[in-house]
Amino acid sequence: MPPFSQIDRSSPFAEMSGDSLPVWAVSRSDIERGHFDKTALAWAKTAGFQAGEGNMLLVPNRHGKLAGALFGLGEDGQCHPFVGGKLARVLPKGDWHIETSPIPGAVMALAFGMGAYRFESYRKPATDSPRLVIPADADAAAITRTVAAVGLARDLVNTPANDMGPDALEAAFRGLAGHYSAEVSVIAGEELLSGGFPMIHAVGRAADQAPRLLEMRWGKPGAFRLTLVGKGVCFDTGGLDIKPASSMLNMKKDMGGAANVLALAMMIMDAGLPVDLRVLVPAVENSISASAFRPGDVLSSRKGLTVQIDNTDAEGRLVLGDALTYACEDNPGLLIDMATLTGAARVALGPDLPPFYTDDETLAGEIATASESTVDPLWRMPLYKPYEADVKSRIADLTNAPSGGFAGSITAALFLKRFVSPETSWVHFDIFAWSPKDKPHAPMGGEAQGIRALFDVISKRHPALG
Repeated sequence: MPPFSQIDRSSPFAEMSGDSLPVWAVSRSDIERGHFDKTALAWAKTAGFQAGEGNMLLVPNRHGKLAGALFGLGEDGQCHPFVGGKLARVLPKGDWHIETSPIPGAVMALAFGMGAYRFESYRKPATDSPRLVIPADADAAAITRTVAAVGLARDLVNTPANDMGPDALEAAFRGLAGHYSAEVSVIAGEELLSGGFPMIHAVGRAADQAPRLLEMRWGKPGAFRLTLVGKGVCFDTGGLDIKPASSMLNMKKDMGGAANVLALAMMIMDAGLPVDLRVLVPAVENSISASAFRPGDVLSSRKGLTVQIDNTDAEGRLVLGDALTYACEDNPGLLIDMATLTGAARVALGPDLPPFYTDDETLAGEIATASESTVDPLWRMPLYKPYEADVKSRIADLTNAPSGGFAGSITAALFLKRFVSPETSWVHFDIFAWSPKDKPHAPMGGEAQGIRALFDVISKRHPALG
């Protein structure tokens, strides 16, 4: 199996030395005012450099060797905050530092680190990558931690299902836990039935690799209880309600919720936050065989609720239902779930703006604030009570696929809410976990969504000791 762990990946950052070359990040007005290195300014004017957003111009010295690079921030510097990510793909090989920039150096470094990501498990790795010196006044540990976590989420999502089934996802889960001396337990196969997880078993029983519930514990017992739950559907055919080929093509990313909660857990453990952390991942493959669950089946659940299956392609909420019930049995102070749950969320908000759902007003405000400050887009959607009638079934307590096709992301969230204890502070994220096009800080492919904002919320509530 190809390596995908970010724990041991080489860093895109360099130590400060006299050999690093300067980057002058400038807007068009900076060139007009001349508020930076005079030699670089003269070269910019000679070459007609207009400082277009993301454009670069290499600057020679009088001997014809590299003296630095000019990097454009647009007309008045009103560019994307993470435009610096493009530097990782346009600078020549070597060590560089930000000499001048209206964007804070820490932000430029974080963008560079995220933009340096390449998924190269199946091809010859590039050897011409530049490295950036993290500014002395920036929190280098926080930047490298975030870059590694984002890379971990991307690696897990990008790895195809033939190398990222339930077995491999468990191996990644155990590898992360082992790195931070966390405890792991697994309930798999028929033990899911005797252990009280019938919906996880039903969704995954048709696959060659057994369905399982992965559990990680880390931190100090007695500390604030934080539980993360991630949807780990390693591939989704749609089951007997099979997806069309165009919809199935990218279903390796249907474990994106698991990938993102593992990345968030990595940040929490690496920072040593004073919490009692629990991570739950129902890891399954929604396959087709004689033993697949069927449309019209009625499943029991750990909660005791019965669920009529009106579409086998609405399987993620089933495995999450059992996992959320189990999570609440430990009375967490905060319960977070992340899942690539509905196409309706993409129709409503597109691929780059995941919705989140919670009844905790304080938490919602903190997430919204963190989303803006960390440039990690999120948008609150309502748990609209009148739509609860849509998740009811005529012959069971719930349906997994309401008819009508309206408000699909909301009704999915309302379905999950039925498995969460009313007294629990809970938030659900319906993420895409994929970037459909290149961005300065993110190549097309698997993506971390929401974890930087969530870490900001959690670390402010529970700052690291010392």
